[in-house]
Amino acid sequence: MRDRDAELRSAVTSLDKLCREFAAGGTEIGELLTFSGRPGIGKTSLLHEVRRIAKLRDGATVLFARGGEQQIKEPYHVLRQLLQPALTSLQPDEFRQVMGTWEEVVGPAMGLKQPKAGARRLDPQGVRDGLDYVLTQLAPRRAPMVMIVDDLHWADLESLSWLTQFAVRARELPVLLVLAFREDESDWQTDARQHHGAVLKLATRKHELNRLSLVSITDIIRAELGDKAEDAFCYEFWSVVNGNPYEAVALLEQVREQELDPLEENSRQLRELAVDANGMTLKSWLDRLGASTLRFAWACAMLGTDIRIDLATRISTQSAEGARESIKQLRKQRVLTQTPNGNLEFVHPLIASSIYNTMPEATRTGMHGVAAAEIENAGLGLLAASRHLVETFSGEGDDRTVRKLRKAAAEHLLIGAPEAAQRCLHRALNEPPADDIRAEVLYELGCSALLTDPSATVNQLQLALDPDEGPLRPELRVDATFRLSEVLAHSGEIRKAALVCQEEAAVTGDRDGKLRLQAASFMWHAFRRSEEDGPGRSRRLGELCDGLTGREAADRAVLAMRAWDLTLRGAPSADALAYADDVLEAGRLPKGLGWTDSTWGFELPSMLGLTYTYNDRIAQAERLFADAIIQFEVAGWSGAHRGFAYFLMGLARFRRGLLAEAEDFLRRALRLSERIGSKLPLAWDAVGVLVDTMLARGRVDEAWELATGFGFQPPYHDTAMVLPDAPSLYGKLLVAKRRYAGAAAALTEAGAQLEARGWHNTVWAPWAGHLAIAIAQDEPERAREYAQKAVRDARTFGTASAIGTALRLQAQIEDGQQAVELLEQAVMHLGQSPAGYEHAVALVELGAALRRVGRLEDAQEYLYQGIELAQHCSAEGLVEQARRELANYGLRPNRLGDFRETLSQSEWDVAKLAVRGVPPQRIAEELGVQLSLVNRRLAAVYRKAGSGPDGLASALGLPGQQRQATRPGRETEDGDE
Repeated sequence: MRDRDAELRSAVTSLDKLCREFAAGGTEIGELLTFSGRPGIGKTSLLHEVRRIAKLRDGATVLFARGGEQQIKEPYHVLRQLLQPALTSLQPDEFRQVMGTWEEVVGPAMGLKQPKAGARRLDPQGVRDGLDYVLTQLAPRRAPMVMIVDDLHWADLESLSWLTQFAVRARELPVLLVLAFREDESDWQTDARQHHGAVLKLATRKHELNRLSLVSITDIIRAELGDKAEDAFCYEFWSVVNGNPYEAVALLEQVREQELDPLEENSRQLRELAVDANGMTLKSWLDRLGASTLRFAWACAMLGTDIRIDLATRISTQSAEGARESIKQLRKQRVLTQTPNGNLEFVHPLIASSIYNTMPEATRTGMHGVAAAEIENAGLGLLAASRHLVETFSGEGDDRTVRKLRKAAAEHLLIGAPEAAQRCLHRALNEPPADDIRAEVLYELGCSALLTDPSATVNQLQLALDPDEGPLRPELRVDATFRLSEVLAHSGEIRKAALVCQEEAAVTGDRDGKLRLQAASFMWHAFRRSEEDGPGRSRRLGELCDGLTGREAADRAVLAMRAWDLTLRGAPSADALAYADDVLEAGRLPKGLGWTDSTWGFELPSMLGLTYTYNDRIAQAERLFADAIIQFEVAGWSGAHRGFAYFLMGLARFRRGLLAEAEDFLRRALRLSERIGSKLPLAWDAVGVLVDTMLARGRVDEAWELATGFGFQPPYHDTAMVLPDAPSLYGKLLVAKRRYAGAAAALTEAGAQLEARGWHNTVWAPWAGHLAIAIAQDEPERAREYAQKAVRDARTFGTASAIGTALRLQAQIEDGQQAVELLEQAVMHLGQSPAGYEHAVALVELGAALRRVGRLEDAQEYLYQGIELAQHCSAEGLVEQARRELANYGLRPNRLGDFRETLSQSEWDVAKLAVRGVPPQRIAEELGVQLSLVNRRLAAVYRKAGSGPDGLASALGLPGQQRQATRPGRETEDGDE
């Protein structure tokens, strides 16, 4: 710890601050402290000292982990070291609380439990999100918490990506995160270099360790060799090792072994000795340790950190006695040391690297094979053995090795480690597998990257489907084709996705497989931005649907597509809903069509939910979307799947008029999309509805800035259809900005494209109504034609929200009594729909229209109703519009509330009896409830009325106890109002 006073003070300061502020009740007090420097500069020693000091703090929880050069490709190796001790120490009840709904995701990844039989593969982002939740729960329970990670540059990518992400959140928790790593980016694995800069940027305290001073090196030399060491010798020694502590210790060993006197005349030999000390070639290690001990050291180097003696003994093929002698020799030579749990570890990671690198290639490869077998025999499983298995000899065509690698790959996918799975499958292909299963291995390799690497998935699945690569079982050909189409579609290649399924369906003999591919082809065509023969596709889909006789998952999938097709076409809503209802079982998705079902993907239930959303069955849609969010979270799918579920829920909330909630869901969807990639179809969807939501909330300029900043304008996404229709949304935005010429051009083009496809849904694509507004001033007759067309299409579709909204838009281009009549019809229809915001707009616009024809009393009532509903919808702009309308004509901008409307029916029942003078005990007996409940209800009545028992009758608007109180708008038992 020489020359490390400043770094230690910084660490102690951070520890003191953490403990002090936590004792004072602080929670968001975390820090990130980093130590970096060259190899051997003393980072590990410094961290050990920080760890020791932290353990002396009362109540502190200290977690420690170390990256390992040989374990760099072992998934979650660092995180398991770091978190397992803390999680396994929890009592069962506390463990469940800490894990929450993430137990089936975090548990397998952290090695705390085996994945359930039939479990689905985990999304790595889902595992990271689950770990975020777990640490958020764990940290306050074990605070103050100190998390120390050494050799971060050798952390496995799964652990490193989470640690980098968590470093942002650590400041929100009572956690001190201490990381040590090599400064030079060349020491980081290629995929991890992006994390290097991120960690440095996030650090609140960062220290680059400098070389030791000449004074410190001189003290070290004289402590080892005596005061006779001359200054010139010490200076040359310091210059040769460049102040590096590790190199200084290694060179001192050489000086002692050579019995070199520390005199100036011998200083010239130091550079030659330093080469031997640092190089540590095979010959030098053999000379130092002997063949048997070196072989044991090789076995230890292969195992990495926390080395089990029994495994190292078997891998090195030594006897127990021979192993004990090797350990004794290696400890004497300061190569190995023993840990508190009885295992071994290298005194310094540079020694481990040096020993591993001296292994002849054939020896290393052979010993990896022995290690894989011994680890599996020890019951540690294929996950632990697989990193050795991938390093074994290939080219032998060993079927047993291929089977093990495929099984290991499957297990890696179950813990959210697709990169590790791909390494196993690539190695299996190099074995190589037998010709009759090669295509299957390619198929598995393609599927392993489904959630993380679309381009790799496309390449491998195309190879799996290539006849030159060998036969692929029919059921796997169907699934491979579907998976390929799925990835192509999610990447924006929707036409290609549809054609892939269409072509394979033509040569597929199995009825279920053929139907699955036909359905997928129809589905992808429906999601295309443009289509050559939309009406023809719809007709063929109808014919396919009419020919179905069963209710298997494939049949129901076709029904769901038909329901969505009819919705887009603006066909009678009842027909679309009839198909949709046939898909469900007791209001829920049937087996085989679930959100996380691997056969159909999430697109099918999404279509079903969208059908309900646009057919005024929003509550049903929200139940489906809520299930999606939960199921994706439980499955650990936190990427595009959960992002799309948030988008769908945001769309449903928007349609219902719950604008603040809609905006929250949509922004979450957009954040997830941006985390995955740039301008994916999901991002277009989220931005489109978010712009619409902000328009509804009256934030027109903010909506415009979001749209222009994102590029939400023609030509939109190259191939994918945006949900809902992007050109219609863009035209609506231009109308809101009063850019009528641009709006007219955009909406005219949108209408032409939609008409060609045969899509006439005025809620999905309200182009005609907004086009009428855009051209009303210049072309009033043409505007009326478009407005009337929108109303006709809406009446054909038949939902209350479609008709009401179309009538409301038509009223905007009319004047006087005609506008009033249209708005009265709009209010009537929208009042029967779940479209709360549209209803509020219609109420306010009706109030304004009534004011313009002189009906001020009626205008006032509708404006008040519009304000109340707009406030419920969080439509602040509409509230202000209605208040201005009232204020400009001398009307009160706010209606005094009637507390009676806030009383529940049960409170009214109690209040009516109390006004008659019935005592509480009698009220309880008459209503058949407990006295305590009566007293609580009476207290609520008195609080809302602002009166006690004596003034209650008056507060209710009644002259005395002779009459019973009635709720406004309710009839008494004898029929009088």
